[in-house]
Amino acid sequence: MKLRWANFFSSIISLFLKSKSFQYSAALFWLCLITVLLVIPGSKFPKQNWLDKIWFDKWVHIGLFAILVFLWCRTVSRIKAFYFIAVAAIFYGIGMEFVQKHFVSNRGFETLDIVADALGSISGLLYSLMQYRKK
Repeated sequence: MKLRWANFFSSIISLFLKSKSFQYSAALFWLCLITVLLVIPGSKFPKQNWLDKIWFDKWVHIGLFAILVFLWCRTVSRIKAFYFIAVAAIFYGIGMEFVQKHFVSNRGFETLDIVADALGSISGLLYSLMQYRKK
């Protein structure tokens, strides 16, 4: 009996995750979350020297943008759109650096953040392409 319920819930969750409305909602939520995180004033972040030594901030950018591109790629079915999404994410990252420089206190324009955003976007694109080809 337990196995039937487990299979039932597994099927429901699988259908829910494949739903286009869920995929769009997840991608939009992630975009909003990134936007909020990128406009938090720099004074709100902890100052730890060891985090600077391992470039923690750059790894966070890579992860955020990889997930962003992956989630948006799940909402489309054409590979050409995947490339557009990755390029759009890179331009979004560049734009957010200008927002940080001009509108967010204690934050500035960092070229390495743009590089990390681009690496994350490309990583998300490559992962999405691998997942698409498996289908």
